[in-house]
Amino acid sequence: MARRSLLGAAVLAAVCWPAAVVAQGAAAKVLSIGDGDSLRVSTGGRVITIRLACIDAPETAQSPWGQQARQQLQTLAPIGAEVMVHRKGSDRYGRSIAEIRRRGRSINQALVATGAAFVYWSHISGCDRQRYSRLENQARLQRLGVWSTPGGITRPWEFRRNRRGGGQLKVQS
Repeated sequence: MARRSLLGAAVLAAVCWPAAVVAQGAAAKVLSIGDGDSLRVSTGGRVITIRLACIDAPETAQSPWGQQARQQLQTLAPIGAEVMVHRKGSDRYGRSIAEIRRRGRSINQALVATGAAFVYWSHISGCDRQRYSRLENQARLQRLGVWSTPGGITRPWEFRRNRRGGGQLKVQS
C-alpha cells in the first residue's frame, strides 16, 4: 500500500512539475520578484511561480516593511540570477513551495536573518526548525527589520486575516 502511494505521488509530481525540478536542487533563472516571499523562475523550459517555504514576509500594504522585504529578496536573488530550487510542495494557488539557494546560501533563511521575514511557524514542516528559530531570535535581539519595532510588526498572517475580516490592525507585542 505504501509503495503504491509513493508511486502515485511520484507520478503526480512528474506530471505537475518539470522532471528537472522534481530532482533535488534544480537550477533556475530568476525572472521576477513578486513580493518579499514570492518570485518567478524559469527552469526546464517552463516558468514557475514560487512561494518561499517556511517564511512569511510582510504584505506589500504593510508599509514600509513589505517594500523592504521585496527589496531584500531582489538583492539576494536579483533578476537574471541563477538559483537552485528545492521544491517542497505546492499551495492552494498552484504556486510551488520551495527553498531557494544562491551560491550555497538559503535565501529563505537569509530573509529571516535580516528581519525581512518571519518564520511561518504554521508552515515550518520540512524545514530546519531549530535553525529558523535561531535566525529569527537573533534578528529580534538585534532589532533588525521588522523587529526594529518592539515585538515586531503585525504578523503577515494576522494582517491578511484582519483585512479579510475587516478587523483592526495592531502591533503585536
